[in-house]
Amino acid sequence: MDSNHAEIVRALRQAGASVQSLAEIGDGCPDILVGIAGKNFTLEIKDGNLPPSKQRLSADELTWHKLWRGQVRVVTSVSEALAILEE
Repeated sequence: MDSNHAEIVRALRQAGASVQSLAEIGDGCPDILVGIAGKNFTLEIKDGNLPPSKQRLSADELTWHKLWRGQVRVVTSVSEALAILEE
């Protein structure tokens, strides 16, 4: 779990979103499922303080993202996560 995971989850909940952790599923599945205003998003959380090489998606994550037919986003900060809620 990335160091900013809890902070992002807390901010999303404070903004009125429902958040369900999916981190335990593994196999490339994104870290969280977010619901707000009748919309659902899957978010992969990466630590934006790490070097870009450490923020890359794993092979399993790349495969999951490629095969998923819904919305999946990568976020590295609270501001990026909150911006998705406004879309």
